[in-house]
Amino acid sequence: MFELHSFESLSKIQIFILNRTAKASDKFHIKFKYSTFVTTKLQSMKIAKLLLLLVCINVNAQDNYNLVIGTYTNTCESKGIYVYDFNVSTLDFKQKSSTDGVINPSYLAVAPTNNVIYSVNENGAKSNVSAFKYAPETGKMSLLNKKDSEGEDPCYIINDDKNVIVANYSGGSIAVFGKKHDGSLTDAKQVIKLTGSSVNKDRQGSAHIHMVYFSPDKKYVFATDLGSDKIYMYSYNANGDDNTLTLKETINVKTGSGPRHLAFNPNGIFMYLLNELDGSLVVYSYINDKLVVIQETTVVAKDFEGATSAADIHFTADGRYMYATDRGDANTITAFKVHSNGKINMVQSISTQGCGPRNFVIDPTENYILVANQETNNIVIFKRDRLSGMLTDTGKKIELCAPVCLLFTSK
Repeated sequence: MFELHSFESLSKIQIFILNRTAKASDKFHIKFKYSTFVTTKLQSMKIAKLLLLLVCINVNAQDNYNLVIGTYTNTCESKGIYVYDFNVSTLDFKQKSSTDGVINPSYLAVAPTNNVIYSVNENGAKSNVSAFKYAPETGKMSLLNKKDSEGEDPCYIINDDKNVIVANYSGGSIAVFGKKHDGSLTDAKQVIKLTGSSVNKDRQGSAHIHMVYFSPDKKYVFATDLGSDKIYMYSYNANGDDNTLTLKETINVKTGSGPRHLAFNPNGIFMYLLNELDGSLVVYSYINDKLVVIQETTVVAKDFEGATSAADIHFTADGRYMYATDRGDANTITAFKVHSNGKINMVQSISTQGCGPRNFVIDPTENYILVANQETNNIVIFKRDRLSGMLTDTGKKIELCAPVCLLFTSK
């Protein structure tokens, strides 16, 4: 019997000729196979069109994210935490919701489940840590509970599935809180009080913990102490109760530099420390749980004369570029090219178009960077060139009282 296995390369004319010249007993088989082939093709085309439609719908849906903003409430009129609907294609934005009467939520963290927002409440001896139920679809936030921060002026907060960890700046302490089933906070289960000082008597008279940060593998928590020029490295046991954090190592940094924020390269083998007081930027290799200095540079331009106050640092997801802000008299954001050996070089330093760029965020598409200028009450949107890493001002900005923390979440 005549066998034909595929019609993929045959034209309609060839099919007609084949059918005319074939034996009568084979014609049925040819017609049947061709009919089956055409039906299968049509079904495949319909499925492909449906998948394409779904992809387009999904892409459009992903254009809009929630921009969550923490503010200071003691310098101008602010309700605390704001949620904006933000379109990463058009840069259109619109306020969705806000809290009311929340005091100085100057740093925020979102739970891995995206349904709880944790906030510090920086308020001297009355400082707290708060948990808010969060509905991403509407942006609505409602207070679950709040706890004493166990130290004055908390300024940084991180979390995982089990715990919430807070850096208390003026109090010079680290506090660990557990999570209840609904995401609310337990009482503090561990408080670490640190001591120390350094050479800058105005800023370094005592310990000032400015940041807590998970290592890439979550084995450790790093804490920067601006007051004593030290980095503390703690072993992390999520179920450790009052021994959640155990000191593994203390790393000394340059005297008087004032360590503020750090960031790991996404490859996990280099760490970058930004020092507030002198604007220095130190690169470490991180291999076998050990930090070794491989480069020292700065965010301060060579010809700059004036006060410096380095603030924030973040990486792109591909690890090719890193950005850092400087306040004081500079008010700049600087782009650094990151090389395969971990070392960096400055490619651009430009004005943030405002004063006090305490915090910034790279948008989910990595096409834009939003800079929160605390003192001029605005969030300036910069376009990012993905190839060169360089930034240009889009002319768009969000006017808001004392913005100091920016986070994107899905809706």
